[in-house]
Amino acid sequence: MSSLKQLRLRGNMLNENIPEQLCGLSDLRILDLALNNLSGSIPPCLGHLSALNSVTILDSSLDDPYDDPYREGMELVVKGQDMEFERILPIVKLIDLSSNNIWGEIPYEITNLSNLGALNLSRNQLTRKIPEDIKAMQELETLDLSCNSLSGTNPPNMSSINSLNYLDLSHNLLSGPIPIANQFQTFNDPSMVYSNLGLCELPLSTKCSTPNEDHKDEQDEEDKEDGWEMSWFFMSMGLGFPMGFWAVYGSLALNKSWRQAYFQFIDETRDRLYVFIVVNVARLRRKMERNGGAHD
Repeated sequence: MSSLKQLRLRGNMLNENIPEQLCGLSDLRILDLALNNLSGSIPPCLGHLSALNSVTILDSSLDDPYDDPYREGMELVVKGQDMEFERILPIVKLIDLSSNNIWGEIPYEITNLSNLGALNLSRNQLTRKIPEDIKAMQELETLDLSCNSLSGTNPPNMSSINSLNYLDLSHNLLSGPIPIANQFQTFNDPSMVYSNLGLCELPLSTKCSTPNEDHKDEQDEEDKEDGWEMSWFFMSMGLGFPMGFWAVYGSLALNKSWRQAYFQFIDETRDRLYVFIVVNVARLRRKMERNGGAHD
């Protein structure tokens, strides 16, 4: 089993976890477990498959069809399409775990597979970030991480994978700018990043905002709220005065007993105020007269 070069068990209704015993297949070049019901997380030890993290040295004997049991054609899903490979199987290096129920994060050990050509982890339940060291996968030509729950930003160094010519990150929770350097300048199909509400820049029409713009937007929003508060204050004053005036005046005009009581109260208050002033003025005058007589 250790010399097994390809393992294709797609569409077999397999369940439970991906067995870690697969990590011992040192010559494995094709691992296709797609379209099953596998669960659990991706074993980190898959990042140590030696045939996928080292350069393949082709022996000249592979030119002899009788010496190469992998010469026959094989259909694989690569670059989002079913493709037929013939006569080149010894150099195909692929891992396809798509359409399962695999959860958890993408183990950073997977980036050890520096000579992996195709990685398809789409339509699972993967979470958290794309590994920062993905730039180490310099032979990667196709990467499909669509239809998961991956979050965070795209590693900026992903654009340094010059061999990458097919990428699908759609239907995730990614955010931030899409790398635009190197190979990424050729990716002009927006569908590769659809349904990631936080992503911005090309190939999307959404522009990324700078921190200064964010601060300006927040300040504008605060100024707008302050303006509304002041408008409501003056509007309330403008409406409150006439409403209060007419509430009192209308009540007095329509209710005779209230009107009589109101004017009686005004008259009594006026009389009390008049008496208070007269008494205090007289008292003050007498005091001043006494003070003047004392000086004489």
